[in-house]
Amino acid sequence: MNPDGGFELLRTILRAGRSESSLVDRIAEDIAVQIIDGTLPPGADVNSVELAKRYSSSRTPVREALLTLQREGLVDIPARRRPRVARVTLAQAREMYEVRASLHGLVSELVVRSADDESLKVLYEWHERLRSAAAGGDVDAYFWHNVAFRQAEADVAGNHQLARMLTSLGLRTLQLRHVSLSLPGRLDRSVSDHERLLQAYSDRDVDLAVAITKSIIMAGLRAIESSHWAD
Repeated sequence: MNPDGGFELLRTILRAGRSESSLVDRIAEDIAVQIIDGTLPPGADVNSVELAKRYSSSRTPVREALLTLQREGLVDIPARRRPRVARVTLAQAREMYEVRASLHGLVSELVVRSADDESLKVLYEWHERLRSAAAGGDVDAYFWHNVAFRQAEADVAGNHQLARMLTSLGLRTLQLRHVSLSLPGRLDRSVSDHERLLQAYSDRDVDLAVAITKSIIMAGLRAIESSHWAD
């Protein structure tokens, strides 16, 4: 896992605005990363006893961490049964991607209208990290850099309400995005698409930037659909 940039979004969501860190936060972060990167696949059991042993703690902080992940839709906690990784239906995935495409389309519009050259330079720097990770075939690094790229876009757009709405989509979208980027050929395609997007930003072409952004996001959905992962 690459901790810089994109990983901060995970921490922001799990801590829900709190600045302090705790054992509960650390447990929740570690489990969330394992769910997002597929180490814990949908339907897998989450053994709270083993987790308590791993973190040398009582089961109370483990339960609190699992409740946090249940709130974010990553974990199911059935009555009198072991917690498990929540499943995602294809219908849910489609709805999330449709919302993401619309919101990020607005981000791209705002970037074109308001970003100066110095702001765009930040996006180009993140793109170089994407290119390097793709060249090395490092899916995890590429994924977290990609999350950071989208965060940087939202910062450049300068609309705080929009940024909060994107964050509120939560960790389920991160899980799906990792699945999409893990599929064969996706990294090279993503790098190429982001190059086209940055060129549209540099050319101040609103319509093209919005169209490319929506195309990038919906291509991720099509990859998930064709993989039958949600089945």
